[in-house]
Amino acid sequence: MKFAAILAVAASTLALAAPALAQQQQRQVIHAGHLIRDAEGAFDGPATITVEGGRILSIEDGLQPAPAGAELIDLSDKTVMPGLIDLHVHLDGNPSGDFRDAAVESDEWATLTGAVNARSTLAAGFTTVRDMGSYPQSMFAVRRAVAEGTMPGPRILASGPPLAIIGGHGDVSGFRPEVNDALDTGFTCTGPAECAARVRQAAQNGSDWIKITATGGVLSQQGRGLEAHFTHAEMEAIVEVASALGLDVAAHAHGARGIEAAANAGISTIEHGTYLDPGALDAMAEHGTVLVPTLMAFQGVIERLDTGVYTPTVETKIRQVAEIVGDAVREARRRGITVAFGTDAGVFEHGRNAGEFALLTQAGLTDREAVASATTVAARVLHMEDEIGRLAPGYSADMIALDGNPLENAALLEDVDWAMAGGRALAD
Repeated sequence: MKFAAILAVAASTLALAAPALAQQQQRQVIHAGHLIRDAEGAFDGPATITVEGGRILSIEDGLQPAPAGAELIDLSDKTVMPGLIDLHVHLDGNPSGDFRDAAVESDEWATLTGAVNARSTLAAGFTTVRDMGSYPQSMFAVRRAVAEGTMPGPRILASGPPLAIIGGHGDVSGFRPEVNDALDTGFTCTGPAECAARVRQAAQNGSDWIKITATGGVLSQQGRGLEAHFTHAEMEAIVEVASALGLDVAAHAHGARGIEAAANAGISTIEHGTYLDPGALDAMAEHGTVLVPTLMAFQGVIERLDTGVYTPTVETKIRQVAEIVGDAVREARRRGITVAFGTDAGVFEHGRNAGEFALLTQAGLTDREAVASATTVAARVLHMEDEIGRLAPGYSADMIALDGNPLENAALLEDVDWAMAGGRALAD
């Protein structure tokens, strides 16, 4: 039943592909009741946005008539704003505490799952995502299908499998040794030379970013090792080779010493950043390292405590983390460290990504800062600030519509009514 359901949804997404491709080529005129051009700007409107070839052609004040042959999209009772960006998702995974899934789920299943979750993510208003760890080829296939218009979804920047130390978070563990070996995706490394080779391998396979697991994790089966996993020499080698190949590095990191080591090595973003301390904060501030706090991931795992989903080892770690969720954001903001939007969707249900906004404001960001974290700030992290994150002529036609003013209440973004990515509006 589960496989049949995913096949049915995948088939329905493919059926939408031909109209979507035609739609992208046709001139589209969007009537917006209110307009937010970017998170630093005003809440104004009404306005008319003209889209052609997947890009914004013009933005005019007032509701202007659509020229002959153009498609009119009437959002005159809605607020139209830039599409949202989630810097940390796992599209080919769904919430589960059963580590044994690794031994039974196929790459094909992961690809189908990714297709379904890509559509759900776009429907939630996220028009660009950075996928931070997947099966070896699943997300590259979904990325291509979305880019070519074969199926609806957000723009995807994919890391592929993360780099990990042997026996660390991200490596296969919990099985008999021969099963661990059979499930190994080939991205563990020891020593600078081997770690450099893994970066080259990832780039060869099509990775847009390099992700490493710089410390232990909350959901891995080991109850130890939340501090630095890679040596400083290994991290430096990873960053040096990635930079030479035009790639940035993101580090899953909970423990302070792993965060500090990653920042000192020149890693661009810290994912989670749970146990930030003065030393880690100093290193991030000095090197301009960005924090991607993934507060929804903590929310998702806390919701599943005492349900039998997680092993006792994992439950113990979740309870420890639950006591300090949000503290890292408060400390980073106090120190002037950039906080960018990322959720770890896949640890919780895809489509709930916008729940992160309320958690960010509870942790001290203003509503406007929270919106910026998922638009202009996230676009800069991706070096795509001239392409996405705001509405302006020449930019990709990535936009969403909703009721109200999210600059005053970012939680309104949990209820998006319409989404367009690259000029392709998501059909109901």
